Amino acid sequence: MAIIINLDVMMAKRKVGLTELAKEVDITLANLSILKNNKAKAVRLSTLDAICKALQCQPGDILEYVETEEASGGEECE
Repeated sequence: MAIIINLDVMMAKRKVGLTELAKEVDITLANLSILKNNKAKAVRLSTLDAICKALQCQPGDILEYVETEEASGGEECE
């Protein structure tokens, strides 16, 4: 299982820079960069809410599920 964060794509569509979004969402540049570069292991719903408000989008515009081979073709453990 893999959740892909397409924040960079949505930021480009809305023509919003990292610094501008970080200020509007009230998140550090470092943490927003981690999200933007798809390095995050988790995201708070309150942060996702603030990002969606700022970018005027839905969570599904930012988050994408991609099934990996490991999840679909691996052996089951008992």
